[in-house]
Amino acid sequence: MSKSSTRRLFTQRQFMRFWFARLTGVSANQMLMVAVAWQMYDITSSAWDLGLVGLFQFVPALVLMLPAGHAADRFHRGRIFATCMGIQALAAVVLILATQFHFASRELILGISILLGVARAFQMPAQQALTPQLVPQNMLQSAVALSSSGMQVAIIGGPAIGGLLYTTGATTVYVTCAVLLLVAAMLALLVRYQHQEAHLAATWQTVLAGFAFVWQRKVLLGATSLDLFAVLLGGATALLPIYARDILHTGPIGLGVLRSAPAVGALVMSLAIMRWPLNRHVGHRLLAAVAVFGVATVVFGLSRNFGLSLVALAISGAADSISVVTRSTLVQLETPNNMRGRVSAVNSMFIGASNQLGEFESGATAALFGAVGSVVLGGVGTVLIAGTWFRLFPALAKRDRMESTIPV
Repeated sequence: MSKSSTRRLFTQRQFMRFWFARLTGVSANQMLMVAVAWQMYDITSSAWDLGLVGLFQFVPALVLMLPAGHAADRFHRGRIFATCMGIQALAAVVLILATQFHFASRELILGISILLGVARAFQMPAQQALTPQLVPQNMLQSAVALSSSGMQVAIIGGPAIGGLLYTTGATTVYVTCAVLLLVAAMLALLVRYQHQEAHLAATWQTVLAGFAFVWQRKVLLGATSLDLFAVLLGGATALLPIYARDILHTGPIGLGVLRSAPAVGALVMSLAIMRWPLNRHVGHRLLAAVAVFGVATVVFGLSRNFGLSLVALAISGAADSISVVTRSTLVQLETPNNMRGRVSAVNSMFIGASNQLGEFESGATAALFGAVGSVVLGGVGTVLIAGTWFRLFPALAKRDRMESTIPV
């Protein structure tokens, strides 16, 4: 076997090892989120408190994301990821004890949400910046699509299994999560890649360099901010316990299925992108996918039929998959390796804002307008965002090919 073939085989093994680590970790995280949300709603029966779970994850992630990006450019990214898995395992252990000894409370769950937010702050830049180092550039879009499909499998299986296990008690879910998270940490520690330690002084200039880089490149600014505003308005995940119990009249298993539905659509679309990569008109397709996501969200918000709700969520997941793969590939293609951690931190900050802050927005607007009003208004807002971004970021809208423009 030639040296190039040996090197390629070694790289593929490292990528798949990290792929399995992410698959295991995300599965556990999704199970954890189902159990935490259901337990919080059981304790308080409050849409506001469901929103606070998202907010309490978002705030530490917002505060720590830029230092986390600096750390991802300086230290071993696989070890950072493994540490984050360990922190989430610790959170699961605390929840096991709280449930078993009957001191689980609203305040404890919010405290756990803060801990999960801290872990997420460091996990996201490290895992995003590591993937391009494990595959050649010409395979990056396929690697991103494969990573996305694996995450969707986790997002499909995690909530469904979490909901099923919750019927036997929250402790069962938390024990399973702790074990899976520790497995993910061990797998990540075994990942090998050519790490070049960067001696970056922790100054405001170096920490904020990712923001400056994104701001100066309008394609990146448009792509990353698109996720922030679209999902901030269009996300309905935080309100799924309300839909499951009060609108669609199902239980924990139904909640798990609802949470899994977007991932089914996303998985199918990710596999399609692996087979037929998006090589032309990527800007138009990205913005069209966001508009479809908004329309599907409106349909879900108005639906009273469980089957129709699942279809709408699946379509929203398929559209979101196009957005995720396109944005993630563009970000990595347009960023040099020594900046990937900090740029990924900016991207992760926007993603975190769209998800966690979006959950708070959903809970707050649901408290004012009801769950249906919150979801429908958010979906309409997402469609408007897609149209607005078409005009605000013409360089993104007109982007044709999925190729790097960084000088070699």
